[in-house]
Amino acid sequence: MPLFLLTCLTMIAFAANSVLGRMATGPGEMPLIDPASYSAVRLISGAVMLALLVAVTGSGAGRSPRLQSGSWSSAFALFAYAVAFSYAYVALDTGIGALILFASVQATMIGWSLKEGDRPSPLEWLGLIVAFGAFIWLVSPGLSAPDPMAAAMMAVSGIAWGAYSLRGRGLPDPLKATADNFMRSAAFVIPLGGVVMIAQPVHASFNGLMLAIASGAVTSGLGYALWYRVLRKIGATQGAIVQLTVPVIAAVGGTLFLAEGWTLRLAVSSLLILGGVALATIAKQRRV
Repeated sequence: MPLFLLTCLTMIAFAANSVLGRMATGPGEMPLIDPASYSAVRLISGAVMLALLVAVTGSGAGRSPRLQSGSWSSAFALFAYAVAFSYAYVALDTGIGALILFASVQATMIGWSLKEGDRPSPLEWLGLIVAFGAFIWLVSPGLSAPDPMAAAMMAVSGIAWGAYSLRGRGLPDPLKATADNFMRSAAFVIPLGGVVMIAQPVHASFNGLMLAIASGAVTSGLGYALWYRVLRKIGATQGAIVQLTVPVIAAVGGTLFLAEGWTLRLAVSSLLILGGVALATIAKQRRV
């Protein structure tokens, strides 16, 4: 399959996670499924799909088990990402949620680079300042501002995913490690269920379960498998740049499937955040 088509399918899959999450847990007085159940089904179905992919492709064969496997800390970061993601979409529109998620992931990874001694060029600083300023404007109080608690939950989700991504850099077999981490993350579902059953009612319609399975098995499991194939060919910098399309695709999906509108704040902040990150990414590539 042509590389361009694979890349497009992967970005659509990533954006579809936001659309599916919002469809399942968000609109209406009675959502199709509660956020905790959605997270649990998504993680478990993702683990099953990735385990099948590893078994079919023979990924990791002949390598040291120490290099193949994931870790409990990475699994917890994955779990935290999924749970915070689901709870955030109870009150966030699709495009805003994806934009906050994306910005938080990038901020986490950039912050870690600074901590490790990376010194950005003036052009990189300009891009980062523009993106961060636009992000602050997006979530600041106002008539069109997102729900503050939901925005905070999505930021936590992005930080968790950024930490997960940082822990996975340089792994010899990322597909196998991701499958292991998904399987490990299922262990955290049990205590989550206990807490949720005490705090709030659990409900799940058939359609809600199908959306959670689609998100876990297809747009997460198969999506990540496609992403690792694409990333090997386009490189990390180009990979970061093409991911700029995900919030835009998610916002379009929210408009098409959930009749969500575009506010001026969302449109302008999207351009500034994505443009700032793109500028910083390209400037860093030239410096390196």
